[in-house]
Amino acid sequence: MDSDRKVALITGASQGIGAALAGAYRERGYRVVATARSMRPSDDPDILAVAGDIAERSTAERVISEAVTRFGRVDTLVNNAGIFIAKPFTDYTEADYLMVLGVNTTGFFHITQLAIAQMEKRGGGHVVQITTTLAEQANSKVPAVLAALTKGGLNAATRSLAIEYAGRGIRVNAVAPGIIRTPMHPPESHAALDGMHPLGHMGDISDIVQAVLYLEAAPFVTGEILHVDGGQSAGR
Repeated sequence: MDSDRKVALITGASQGIGAALAGAYRERGYRVVATARSMRPSDDPDILAVAGDIAERSTAERVISEAVTRFGRVDTLVNNAGIFIAKPFTDYTEADYLMVLGVNTTGFFHITQLAIAQMEKRGGGHVVQITTTLAEQANSKVPAVLAALTKGGLNAATRSLAIEYAGRGIRVNAVAPGIIRTPMHPPESHAALDGMHPLGHMGDISDIVQAVLYLEAAPFVTGEILHVDGGQSAGR
């Protein structure tokens, strides 16, 4: 087993931002552990694909175990997996609450705890959360209390972990996107979504990927919530 090359672990990696992040880290010579509920096997020997529900601790344990067995290390964790449900507060069901909390918060807790334990063994590492600008700048047009509750918690946890592990060589940051142009937004909605950003347009997946890669290459940055939101966090 060649354990000299760095390894990046990406959650929610089957499509969209997660898949793009997996590809970007591979292009930079990293080995990649990609996990998602519907993750398909990869023909690339430097990509370990692990299918499973990130909300379950058993999935996190299996992902870390297989990563260490296959590649010998974990250097970077990108907590990209997330669920977003926009509803008026009183319309949320208990099922909505449990599903969003399970993926956004519980999933973060399990995989991050186990990944940091591996990073400590090597004396360094990097953890990045993908959150949302809505956690800090509520929008009357987008009722999203569950996103604020869970992703806002990740922002707070990012700062707390950054301080806790700064002396052990482990950096912890977050990227807070605005609305990103993905297939989940039908073309007929684009004009309205573009107009919700001071810059006048939605972001692209590549904007988030570049933000994560910046943080990866910024050894003096930790505890940062990097807003990639077209100016939304600055005001309306």
